[in-house]
Amino acid sequence: MIITALSAQATDIGVAGLFPGKAVLIIDGAAPKTYSVGDNVRGDIRLTSVTGSTATVNVKGKLETIGIGEFVSRSAPSANASVTLKVNGAGHFVAQSQVNGGIMTMLVDTGATVIALPASDAIRLGINYKRGQKTMMNTANGLTPGYRVRLDIVKVGDIEIRQVDAVVLESGLSFALLGMSFLNRTEMRREGDMMVLTKRF
Repeated sequence: MIITALSAQATDIGVAGLFPGKAVLIIDGAAPKTYSVGDNVRGDIRLTSVTGSTATVNVKGKLETIGIGEFVSRSAPSANASVTLKVNGAGHFVAQSQVNGGIMTMLVDTGATVIALPASDAIRLGINYKRGQKTMMNTANGLTPGYRVRLDIVKVGDIEIRQVDAVVLESGLSFALLGMSFLNRTEMRREGDMMVLTKRF
């Protein structure tokens, strides 16, 4: 069983299973219970949508998307926002993210200077990347053209950062990379197969 935990104002929510239109949730360590999209999980917590890999809950008017294998910890209002990511089977840290309001999966890459997006993702997110400054980027497949852009909002768990530099590549990149233009605005702490990111500014 894969459990993804979300602590929301003293309520812990674990995702134990996902089915079309339904999610099996564990609330504060109780027995798993199946909820349908639209159900109130508890008080002001409602299950709003489910995909093959994520469940989205509305917590006091704020949407939280929880990915399988990802642990999201909501901080108290007075604390810095943080997120805990769990290493996947390939040994990588993967973050379920929101970029300019669109949901996407990003691979954490401390070797990437900025966030890197495949052109297909940029188009899906409505980013007119060809208006950006053209540059040449060094990839595993050699030099490839890229376009420098600035993302309005990048959100991972509770961490929301605005005006983040990124580059869009038309080839040589099959998945998005969460690079240092986001990561250097957080404190990164590795704990075994977990990585804790805490927003610094």
